[in-house]
Amino acid sequence: MKPIKAAVVQAAPVFLDLEASIDKAERLIAEAAANGAKLIAFPETWLPGYPLFIWLGAPIEAMPFIPRYHENSMAVDSPQMRRLQKIARKHEITVVMGFSERDGGSRYMSQAIIGEDGDLLLVRRKLKPTHVERTVFGEGDGSDLAVVDAAFGRLGALNCWEHIQPLVKMAMYAQHEEVHVAAWPSFCLYRDVAYALGPEVNSAATQLYAVEGSAYVLASCAVISQEMFNVLADTERKAYLLNPRTSKPGGGYSMIYGPDGRALCDPLRDDEEGILYADLDPAMIAIAKAAADPAGHYSRADAVRLVVNRERRRVMTEVNVSPTTRFTPIPLLDNAETPAEPA
Repeated sequence: MKPIKAAVVQAAPVFLDLEASIDKAERLIAEAAANGAKLIAFPETWLPGYPLFIWLGAPIEAMPFIPRYHENSMAVDSPQMRRLQKIARKHEITVVMGFSERDGGSRYMSQAIIGEDGDLLLVRRKLKPTHVERTVFGEGDGSDLAVVDAAFGRLGALNCWEHIQPLVKMAMYAQHEEVHVAAWPSFCLYRDVAYALGPEVNSAATQLYAVEGSAYVLASCAVISQEMFNVLADTERKAYLLNPRTSKPGGGYSMIYGPDGRALCDPLRDDEEGILYADLDPAMIAIAKAAADPAGHYSRADAVRLVVNRERRRVMTEVNVSPTTRFTPIPLLDNAETPAEPA
């Protein structure tokens, strides 16, 4: 690994507006690059925003949001993804972007890792959407549970409560991850009502990931903006559920952790937008792994081991395919091009 400065975004997207959110992402990426960062991390499904509406009432109440949410979700092979790649290349910075991936009529909670040269290094899908997330998103598979070689070192990413799944975490540690992006939504939904969803538990999970993996962890957490609050909280009950403590915007608890679990920067206020920075020194990883390397001397594969299925899940498998089994489109010709009748 090479030493770099890393950046973590704590901000709200332009909710339900993919193009405007990419505009905002570009400004944040440019700011981070201007401050010397070579890696920037964004929150979970930051494009076009985490679908908080699914937590605020009966499932049928979320249905009016779905067409717009689907339309503003991003396909992998799309002009919007290519635009993000160009932004990364322009500013020579690796970007880890959380986005709602549109694939046909379905959506997935995905993360894109874009290299500083603009190459799309990985798109991965959250293995198991949590609780009511499954009313909006499909499941991923083991094919993209991967750590990639970025320009500075071994880089991986997971979403939200994947950080409390022991086997998922071990799959990342075993690939010698050096820098990890932990993408989260905001931490004010149901706060104190469901303690496990709050900042105390989730920040602890992120910090523990750094210690277990002997890796740097960039924890990017979104903010619920006033604009989002106005869209989502059309009743006092919904305002209470969005933030039981204050019924106001907030929920951002971003942080950067070292391989020994220490916080490497000062936090922002939970209702404040901004970018956190920290210098990542490879020597810290060497020191941490000297004590406990989960993929090396501190493992016991003879006693316990993990199996990862790398097969990509498909809904159709074709057999006996040849050119003669596929229908070849016949173009419509105008009169001038119509072949002459045989004599």
